[in-house]
Formats: sequence, C-alpha cells, structure tokens
Amino acid sequence: MIEQLTVCLPDGPGKLAAMCGLLGHNGVRIHALMVAETVDFGIIRVICDRPRHTAELLCGAGYNAMCTRVVAVEVQNVPGALGTLLDRLSSCDLNVEYAYTCCVDSRTVDIIKVTGEPLEIKLRESGLALLTAADLYDPDEVTRA
Repeated sequence: MIEQLTVCLPDGPGKLAAMCGLLGHNGVRIHALMVAETVDFGIIRVICDRPRHTAELLCGAGYNAMCTRVVAVEVQNVPGALGTLLDRLSSCDLNVEYAYTCCVDSRTVDIIKVTGEPLEIKLRESGLALLTAADLYDPDEVTRA
C-alpha cells in the first residue's frame, strides 16, 4: 500500500490553483490529482513523490491535509483492465470506496481505496501487481515511510 495525500479545500475561485502553486513552488512532483466536490468544500486526493512531507507543508500553510493508505496497481492500458482488477478485489471480499487512474512515467496505475479485514493478507492473496512507496516516492520519503 502507498500513502495518498488528502486535502479538504474550501470552495472558491483560485483555491485549487493556490494549493497546486504552493506544491510546485516547493518542488512536489504530482503523479495524480482527483477532485471530489461537496456542498462547501472539495476533497482533493493527490499521489505525489513526498506525501508526508507535503502534508506537513500544507498543514504549515493552513490547509487541512493528511495521508491516507491506498492501493496502487499497475494495469495494462487496455479495455477491460479495470473490470478485471475490480473482479479480483471483489473475489477477495474487498470493498472499493473510490478509485481513479493515472499515468506514472510510462505505466498505467489504478489508485484504489479498499476496505476489508484482514486487508494486507487479502491484498497479498489477490495476486495483483501492487506498487510500493519505492515505485512512486522520492528516495528520501521512502526512508520516512
């Protein structure tokens, strides 16, 4: 499993731009970004090269940010790949809370928030090609994980 940065961002013009500008100014490499809207705020989910460092940076700048554990699975970029992945998770009695897809270098990666106990054992039994922190993070961040 990897860590995803989750940020609660108040709605308003320029709020997302300001947050992303702060990350860029501080050299954070964003692999994926997903925005989910609610009535009063957005939930921003980010896969980046330094999630813990970035959470600390954002909290220090007044943002509500935290790290959440998710699964990153490398998949073939072909029709049906996501369905096959979801079938495997389902067959292991794992529930999908949300999912999104990104490209990391030349790889297609599905990011999935799953639940089910015992989670680590069920993920191992799934036989999926799970990515690790070393596959996505800055080397200094891997030592912190």
